[in-house]
Amino acid sequence: MLPAAFFLSSLFLIWFLCVAEEASFSTPNATKIGQGYRLISIENTRDGALVGLLQVKQKNNIYGPDILLLRLYVKHETENRLRVHITDAKKQRWEVPYNLLPREQPPVLKQNIERSRKNPISVVSEYSGSELIFSYTSDPFSFAVKRKSNGDTLFDSSSDESDPFGPLVFKDQYLEISTKLPKDASLYGLGENTQSHGIKLYPNDPYTLYTTDISAININADLYGSHPLYMDLRNEGGKPYAHGVLLLNSNGMDALYKGTSLTYKIIGGVIDFYFFAGPTPLNVVDQYTSLIGRPAPMPYWAFGFHQCRWGYHNLSVVEDVVEKYKKAKIPLDVIWNDDDHMDGHKDFSLNPINYPREKLLNFLDRIHSIGMKYVVIIDPGIAVNSSYGVYQRGMDNDVFIKYEGEPFLAQDWPGAVYFPDFLNPKTVSWWGDEIRRFHELVPVDGLWIDMNEVSNFCTGKCKIPEGRLCPIPSGNVPNSTCCLDCKNITSTRWDDPPYKINASGVQAPIGFKTIATSATNYNGVLEYDAHSIFGFSQAIATQNALQGLQGKRPFVLSRSTFVGSGKYVAHWTGDNKGTWEDLRHSISTVLNFGIFGMPMVGSDICGFYPAPTEELCNRWIEVGAFYPFSRDHSSYISPRQELYQWESVAESARNTLGMRYKLLPYLYTLNYEAHIIGAPIARPLFFSFPSYTECYGINTQFLLGSSLMISPVLEQGKTQVKALFPPGSWYSLFDLTNTIVSKDGDYVTLDAPLHVVNVHLYQNTIIPMQRGGLISKDARMTPFSLIVTFSAGATEGEAKGNLFLDDDEMPEMKLGNGYSTYIDFHATVREGTVKVWSEVQEGKFALDKGWVIDTINVLGLTGSGAQPIIKGVSNVNVSTSEHKYLYGQGDGEKKIVMVGLKGLNIPLGKNFAMTWKMGS
Repeated sequence: MLPAAFFLSSLFLIWFLCVAEEASFSTPNATKIGQGYRLISIENTRDGALVGLLQVKQKNNIYGPDILLLRLYVKHETENRLRVHITDAKKQRWEVPYNLLPREQPPVLKQNIERSRKNPISVVSEYSGSELIFSYTSDPFSFAVKRKSNGDTLFDSSSDESDPFGPLVFKDQYLEISTKLPKDASLYGLGENTQSHGIKLYPNDPYTLYTTDISAININADLYGSHPLYMDLRNEGGKPYAHGVLLLNSNGMDALYKGTSLTYKIIGGVIDFYFFAGPTPLNVVDQYTSLIGRPAPMPYWAFGFHQCRWGYHNLSVVEDVVEKYKKAKIPLDVIWNDDDHMDGHKDFSLNPINYPREKLLNFLDRIHSIGMKYVVIIDPGIAVNSSYGVYQRGMDNDVFIKYEGEPFLAQDWPGAVYFPDFLNPKTVSWWGDEIRRFHELVPVDGLWIDMNEVSNFCTGKCKIPEGRLCPIPSGNVPNSTCCLDCKNITSTRWDDPPYKINASGVQAPIGFKTIATSATNYNGVLEYDAHSIFGFSQAIATQNALQGLQGKRPFVLSRSTFVGSGKYVAHWTGDNKGTWEDLRHSISTVLNFGIFGMPMVGSDICGFYPAPTEELCNRWIEVGAFYPFSRDHSSYISPRQELYQWESVAESARNTLGMRYKLLPYLYTLNYEAHIIGAPIARPLFFSFPSYTECYGINTQFLLGSSLMISPVLEQGKTQVKALFPPGSWYSLFDLTNTIVSKDGDYVTLDAPLHVVNVHLYQNTIIPMQRGGLISKDARMTPFSLIVTFSAGATEGEAKGNLFLDDDEMPEMKLGNGYSTYIDFHATVREGTVKVWSEVQEGKFALDKGWVIDTINVLGLTGSGAQPIIKGVSNVNVSTSEHKYLYGQGDGEKKIVMVGLKGLNIPLGKNFAMTWKMGS
């Protein structure tokens, strides 16, 4: 939804002037703060960890007094994960709640610090695990993390005079720690932000983490989510090594990346590092999600196409949209409502005039009967209205965030609102009950939680004005102008902290247009600490409520996210613009969220506002059809932009979404892989080609899974695209005979007329497909086909692929429940003999569904085809087509062909095997 900040962009200049006396982000606090700490004791614990005490060397009051004594805790938690935790030795400090993000807890702080301090430093300065080695220097204290296999230093917090950063600083509201980095390291992550230089972190760009409702059109600013993780990819003598570093802290922070160093400046909490050894990018995400939670399994229909608009003012418009998609023969699985269905913008309500319940239920019966789904929005602000049942029950249960003992008053679309405190168990129960009540009113299929950074149209301590309307009426246009009587809160150190993070890109006050940071949550937890986990805690409550309500696999989409959100929700990248720049930026943001353990992600196709051009919308659906989460969404301030509005866009949509629906089995299998090992669905090229350094900075292409590469047009007026092809053979998915052989890796100029997007499949791959359809429910029941690729003209080769199928309404996504099937596909070619076979696990589910393989196409072969031998199969239609080289060439003068087998009718749930000899 359009953020309040969109209407207040002029205030950014005022903010900037107000903080002009502060140093700029690129050179803040150039003076080093203090002399750090010295290690005064260290010991081994019974469970193999290290516990030490750090004493400040020289006190100062820059950003407040130092914490004099720190507790160091270091543990190899797994073979490939190391934790380094530093906190106040005498007093419990705020940490991300262990009940929200389950993980191992460090030992309780010792009461008798003096006795502990007498322990001599009796252990060696190196603490080794299977692959990571922790080492330290005692005075001034610093630590390093090294990779055992090659001796590479992954993290080094030591500081000398030549470094632009100083030693460890630990104050109540200011923590600072740095690491040295090699010049040739490639870093990714530290989001959410719209990165103008692409997915690879760029020296001196600002990286600020603090969940904020400013639209995604703002470049290099802290946006809706906070993910303090980075991946470091290095190439050492031609061999790639990747590792990950998470600083688990929910407080606002600046991360200053200088190319050869990275410095964290954090305004609270603890230093809690997790190091993930990799060594491949996929290993890093696997190790990361094993800690924070595996990505949520998504229902099958979620991979269909979604249509939404803020401005479907009545039900007849929604009905018309669905009918026009059908008439245009454009696939559509899910229709959405922004807050248009609500009564006065109030959550869990229905507008009796524009969305009469009886007519809405009839509409839902119709779309549900054909397999379509319906999703609606929920904003966190609960309208302060004594006649509103949701509010009444919330007050009765005491569920709201408080300021000075009373619910904190803010403003959102319905006017004056209170915000639920999702750290309170009573709030979670109340929220679940409200979702149950609403579902009885309207049987929605999923929920969309928005504005949960949290967004507030006002700032400070407010009260409802007497004698004037709030919100101020403005016709049919929602009004985000603050109409409460408010006064700024600057008297506390929470509302005006000593260090100013680069909030909103201009060092805005951190309580601006959100909940005051001196407000309190359950058990007195300050909003100052818990601000960035609001969306995360709401996501958990919402997902659990939906699952408990229906017993089905939930679908929840959230704007604000934090470390671990992917276990519960999908994400879209927020309010973008209908511009070519925003189209390009969308790719980097989608790829980043895959690294963050949130693979189900996409951007508003054609842009949220203002109007996209017809050409841009053509090109955007050619990209968006391959986002993991594919949704067209626009604002009431924009003209209508459903894909059928232009015939040219409709044609592009039929082409690309038609291919997406054929690829649904592949996408759904990637969903399973994401849930099992955290693997991103959309991936940067370096995930599959980490040895090929040319792809480390590629932002204009991406992979689905390990082998399917999308190379879209991202510039106005272009009908060609220059695409990078890593070494190997690539086959066009839209014309399997079109082949590119990139011997050592090369850029290739491809034709890309208006309705064409280039999608290529890599060698040694087997992908399952179906015939497609206009709704995923129908597409899912069509016959399967397999595409098998070998290196063009290779005399020997091996290809692999897999397929996961299940009852997607089951909450769990796993094998062994009687409602799932998993298949490994294999193929080999050796000296002209081709073999293709399958290995099926839990085949009964697929057999009961009657699924069959009708077609197999094998690419990159030499010679001519011959009749394959397939046990129990006869009357196979065999065809041979010669490959055309768009770039490169095959093995000498050999004829390279695709062999197609049709009419197979092989039961998918049974092992099969076939073999044939290629003719000369």
